[in-house]
Amino acid sequence: MVDRLPEGLKGSDLARAALAAAREASKARKPSKRGTPAVNRGRRRRWSGSGADDRDPQPLGRLVSRMAKDRGWDEQLSGGQVFAKWPHLVGAEVAQHAKPVTLREGELVVQAESTAWATQLRLLQRQLLQQIAKGVGPNVVKRLKVQGPSAPNWRFGPLHAPGRGPRDTYG
Repeated sequence: MVDRLPEGLKGSDLARAALAAAREASKARKPSKRGTPAVNRGRRRRWSGSGADDRDPQPLGRLVSRMAKDRGWDEQLSGGQVFAKWPHLVGAEVAQHAKPVTLREGELVVQAESTAWATQLRLLQRQLLQQIAKGVGPNVVKRLKVQGPSAPNWRFGPLHAPGRGPRDTYG
């Protein structure tokens, strides 16, 4: 395009000549279909319009869930949902008397506040598993292990006397 410009032009005359040469070169090319509507062309547009597109800004939750899925963190995150949503999953009354302790390899360990509640949770085990699966997804919790209350620890401090301690006087 530069070789077609007349010699000796300077400033605005050179700019006008370059613009005219560019217009002639574009007219000489095959006419573009850019001015025709998309319906008549028979193909989809390649630029982002008003609809959603992967190139558009994405919500943070969607990006984090995609990243967790790519890195294989789905199981750990869904396991964390069991602890976060515990009252919602099992109901307020059960959550008041029992709390989740650990979740490993599909086995959820739940500690009840009394032996009566531990027995009640063992009886409700099937319903609790169904509610948890409905809330966080299937195969997150496969088994439920219910523990009763833990006994107090009498071994305080680094130095203690061996033996049963004060419990041997309970008769």
